[in-house]
Amino acid sequence: MPDDGAFAPQFVSARHRDETAELGMWVFIATEVLLFGGLILGYCVYRHAYPEAFAAASRHTGIAIGTANTAILLTSSFLVACAVDAFAEETRKTCVTLLSGAILLGSLFIILKGFEYANEYREHLVPGVDFRFADKFANGAMLFFIFYFVATAIHALHMLVGIGLLAVLAPLSLRAPTARHRAALHSVALYWHFVDVVWIFLFALIYLPGRTA
Repeated sequence: MPDDGAFAPQFVSARHRDETAELGMWVFIATEVLLFGGLILGYCVYRHAYPEAFAAASRHTGIAIGTANTAILLTSSFLVACAVDAFAEETRKTCVTLLSGAILLGSLFIILKGFEYANEYREHLVPGVDFRFADKFANGAMLFFIFYFVATAIHALHMLVGIGLLAVLAPLSLRAPTARHRAALHSVALYWHFVDVVWIFLFALIYLPGRTA
């Protein structure tokens, strides 16, 4: 694959540039693990304090939309991984098609999440906005939905960033794919897979508790 050979003075070679970019993405992901890890730790602490309330609140979440979004993100991760493998001059159209599919699936995830938020607003499940729940579980349920909206909103923001990055790389991959663009796509793919993994944890914590009770 051709390389434009351009790299800043702090790099000794194009390979050094690309490896540094990948390391930077791993460092960024590590900081994101701290962010979501703190949220999940707080969730676990309060779930231990209010187990029945959290189970009752979980049963009010949209399991159908949550499951559909999980399948959507897993499929999008598969497409992005295939796009990285297909990033070459002779297969650039295939790469762009795969990236476009991932962008569409990511956008569908955001749309479905919007519908889910709208349903929860109509059911008075938004803390601070006429929140209503059974008096027995009201305090614990409010804590659950505070976590739910904060964690899923931050995750959705990360999804939008990922969609934007893929949308930038898709036309670059079509015009003149170079080794530098491949390295960029690889770093964005790492980010996309991380966001999908975070959703797996959120799905298990938010939608599944109390479903068999």
